[in-house]
Amino acid sequence: MERHRQAVRLVSSSVRAFFERGEPYRIWHGSTNSTRPPHQKAGARAVDISALGDVLSVDAARRVALVEPNVPMDRLVESTLAHGLVPPVVMEFPGITAGGGFAGTAGESSSFKHGYFDENVRGVEVVLPDGEVVFARPEGGDGAYEDLFRGAAGALGTLGVATLLELRLIEAKRFVRTTYRRTSSVAEAVRVVREECASEKGNDYVDGILFSKDHGVIVSGQMTNELPEGESIQTFSRAWDPWFYMHVRDLTKGLPSSASSASSSSSPSNSTPTSPTSPEGTVTEYIPLAEYLFRYDRGGFWVGAAAFDYFRPVPFTRFFRWLLDDFLHTRMLYRALHGSGESARFVVQDVGMPYESAEPFVDYVSENLDIWPLWLCPLKTPRGPTFHPHLRAGGTEGQGQGQGEVGEMLNIGVWGWGPNDRDAFVRANRDLERRVDELGGMKWLYAHTYYSEPEFWRAYGGHRAEYEALRQKYRATSLPSVYDKVRVKVDAAGDRGWKPWLKSLWPVGGLVGIWKGIRSKDYMLHRNATWKWIGDEKAGKTKVA
Repeated sequence: MERHRQAVRLVSSSVRAFFERGEPYRIWHGSTNSTRPPHQKAGARAVDISALGDVLSVDAARRVALVEPNVPMDRLVESTLAHGLVPPVVMEFPGITAGGGFAGTAGESSSFKHGYFDENVRGVEVVLPDGEVVFARPEGGDGAYEDLFRGAAGALGTLGVATLLELRLIEAKRFVRTTYRRTSSVAEAVRVVREECASEKGNDYVDGILFSKDHGVIVSGQMTNELPEGESIQTFSRAWDPWFYMHVRDLTKGLPSSASSASSSSSPSNSTPTSPTSPEGTVTEYIPLAEYLFRYDRGGFWVGAAAFDYFRPVPFTRFFRWLLDDFLHTRMLYRALHGSGESARFVVQDVGMPYESAEPFVDYVSENLDIWPLWLCPLKTPRGPTFHPHLRAGGTEGQGQGQGEVGEMLNIGVWGWGPNDRDAFVRANRDLERRVDELGGMKWLYAHTYYSEPEFWRAYGGHRAEYEALRQKYRATSLPSVYDKVRVKVDAAGDRGWKPWLKSLWPVGGLVGIWKGIRSKDYMLHRNATWKWIGDEKAGKTKVA
């Protein structure tokens, strides 16, 4: 802990110096999983927390871990699995950090059960904007700084710098019994997501992929230590392994929808027996826990396919995915996305929608953006006010927002190429924001945000009064606000000049992105990862009904 205390003293000293000069700053931890344009951060004063990257302790008896903010998910999982434990919510990209999960919005396939990542944090050490170091808890104990804890979660570091987190852990098991349930319409997919989230199902993980309106797959997982006799293990971390989304698509494309199968199997005229463990319209297989948690890393869900769209002569085949595997993990994809400048024309949006608005929103995306696949992730959302997506009192069009209510939402991930023309790209994103607001949804703020300031506070205004009061109380008014940090400056100087022009010429931008990825050496992090399955080398056997 002495090394940690020394590092925190350095952070505190830097913060205090900025405070005394009345200068704003940003927090730098060495990498980013935001897709906002990097030139908007260039030249900004920064507090460097990159040294705070260790898991300090794992208490197996209390099921808690003390974790510095720059610890990425893969290192966190490696540390906790050694004690037979795992965080309740693990971000599916290995490079996302614990501090990023607390300061941003992090909801994953276990969030229907455990909520957002920060809802599983028991306490956080914070360097306040004047340099004072405090420890805040959500509730209980002496209650000190409870308002700071709740305000800082999701506030993007605008109330102080998180330097240590106390995380809740749960029992880990060896495998995830994974079931893929085929659906044949958007309405059916939304309904099946809710069914799989029901407590009587006993699922630990639920998410879904819409390949099209008539081909959806809802993925449910149950942790288990048992591997039935005759079953083999499916992995996704090796270079020759399939990308997860392609694996799911290929396994299910020939199946009937599980709903129609259930209907037909209940008919007296149907004499074909259905397996009690693998009903018709489903596929079941066993995946090691860490392989499941990071199943979307290779290919970055499906965004990695866009790299092959860009480098058109390179065929999108299994051989070339194997050959270029080092470049197709999420850490390297983020490096390339920012280095190439292609984030300026790639739509990356996650939106939390009330369940009743999910189908109209998918229809909107299909008709206006024609982006497929789409990701579905059910969320248990907190009571507002908060910058996290949550149910807004009063429903649509931003009216009557207040405390809202604890409830359920469906996150829909929209990731794909937008219009080539810059003005058309901005209009497409602005129109998406308008439609999300009309349908009573809320965007995640890691992505491109084009709201004007009045529009932003209309969408997130249920939190403004409390947020501004906290900025005053904790002397944070010299720091950028959440809106300052997330908005995309459409006419920013970084969009002009010879460098953006040069990178817009094919294939210059893509080559710059590759070069920056190679220079970072991030590919070595996956090569040396110890979470990868090294047990039974057999893979790929599944039960199909």
